[in-house]
Order: sequence, then structure tokens, then C-alpha cells
Amino acid sequence: MNDLLRLLIKLQDTDSHILEKRLFIDKVPLRIFEVDEPLKQAKSELEKIRQKNETLAKRKKEQEAKVDDLNEKIKKMKSRVSEIKTNKEYQAHLKEIETFEKEISATEEKILVIMEDLDSSMKQQKEMEKKVSIEEEKINSFKKELDQEVQKYEKELDLLMDERANMVGLIEPDIYNTYLTLLDNGHGVAVTRARNEICLGCNMNMPPQLFVELKKNEEIIQCPQCRRILYHSEDTEPNI
Repeated sequence: MNDLLRLLIKLQDTDSHILEKRLFIDKVPLRIFEVDEPLKQAKSELEKIRQKNETLAKRKKEQEAKVDDLNEKIKKMKSRVSEIKTNKEYQAHLKEIETFEKEISATEEKILVIMEDLDSSMKQQKEMEKKVSIEEEKINSFKKELDQEVQKYEKELDLLMDERANMVGLIEPDIYNTYLTLLDNGHGVAVTRARNEICLGCNMNMPPQLFVELKKNEEIIQCPQCRRILYHSEDTEPNI
């Protein structure tokens, strides 16, 4: 095989690995965002439950204060019994106490309902807190593994970039510029193989005679359609 062609094939292989690793690193924020979403939803739900519980606790406290206030009124009214002079006043006094007592009973019923709701909601809060904790552990573990992968890829990228620089130094500037143009226009693929008179870069047929020359791998030949640099290999070899 032509030495320059072999070098270009190797450069393409290196650039493909570089692109793959850069894409992985570039997608890290998106992957973190995706795994963060269930945690955000769980935290949002937990905050709603906490706010509900705070509201229920406040309502319970207000109703308990109301009962205390009514009991205090009854206490004061009972202390003034000695001041009552007529039976009519006494009956009215008892009626007023009875009204307060009924109000206390009704208020205590409300407190029981609130307590039941609060008890149920507190259980939901504990369950949601547990869920948030589990999600946080999963995400922290995922981020740790991802960070290790990124560090590994960054080290590999450094080696690949050094290897690439050495190869580029062996290629004539005009040919390298052509390669870069093809790499950009070809969505990361400037060099690809041909098989059965077909360019595997654009899947277009080529003239039979051109394919005959291409199979020798002795010169730089470009696809008539996509202009990618071509080389021939057996079916068992991976395509670049």
C-alpha cells in the first residue's frame, strides 16, 4: 500500500477516535441533566408535601388556640356565676356556656381530622425523603463514574493528539489541507474504503476501471461523488 495512503488511513482512524471521545465529553452535561431530572422531580414533590404539612400544622395550632380561648372564656363565665341575680340571667349564662362547649367540640373534631391528614402526609414526606436520598446516592455514584471516564478519555485524548501531531508532520501541507476540508465536509470522515465498486462514504457507484486502480492502493484516489479519499480492503476489515 502507498505509504501516504496508509498514513492518511491511520490519521482518519485517529481522528475518528478523537471525535468519539470529544463527543462523549461534550455530552456529559446533557447526561448529568437527564439523570438529575428524577431527583429534581422528587425534590419538587417533597417540597410540596412539606409545605402542605406546614399548612396543616399551622391550622392545627390555630384550632388548638381557639379551643384554649374558648375554655378560657368558659372558665371566666363560670367564675362570674355568683354575680348572677335572676334565674333568667342564669339560664342565659348556661346557654352561652353550652354554645362555647359545642364550639369546642366542633373545633376538636376539626383538629382530629387535621391530625389524621397530617399523620398521613408526614408518612408521605418520610417516603419521599427516602426516595430523594436514594436518587441522590444514585446520581452521586453516576457522576463519580462519569468523572472517572472523562478523566480517562482526556488522558487518551492527550495521547491521540500527540500521535496525530506526529502524523500531520509527515504529510505535505496541501494534502493535509485537502484532508481537513474533506473531514469537515464529510462529517468527520475524509478517508473511507470502497467495496464492490461502491464508495462506503456516500454509497455511490464508481467506474469499474477506477475501482480496478483503487484495488492496488498505490495512489491517492478520491470518490467521484463525495470526493472522499478511498482505499480498498477486504469485507472482514472494519470501515472507517
